[in-house]
Amino acid sequence: MKSLLPLIVAAPLLALAACNSQPSQPEVVDTNPDPMANILANRAPVELPPAIKSDKTFRCKDQSLAFVTFFQGDKQVNVRLKQGDTPVKLTAPAAGEPLTAEGGWKMTGDEKNITLTTPKKAAQTCHI
Repeated sequence: MKSLLPLIVAAPLLALAACNSQPSQPEVVDTNPDPMANILANRAPVELPPAIKSDKTFRCKDQSLAFVTFFQGDKQVNVRLKQGDTPVKLTAPAAGEPLTAEGGWKMTGDEKNITLTTPKKAAQTCHI
């Protein structure tokens, strides 16, 4: 009985070892060329949106608040004048230049002090 047990286990293993489950050539499912391959190869590179650098709350000269989200690259900020308002996206063509948006929005400065111009208010300085 003891010599029969290894034989019972070895027989199915030997049968499985004899079969080749991997074909010599991979199976080709679709031989049609990709119709978008040429378009995708020649497209312009994709630029990812910038990551958030910091969120700051500024107190302005007239005692109002400005909620500013700074982004990496220093070419974009989002400004809200009230908590929960829809932010206004201000952009600049290059870092260090004034950030602007349609309607008369303009902002200059850094993460500690800014000068903010809105459509309803003249330029005023704001600080943390």
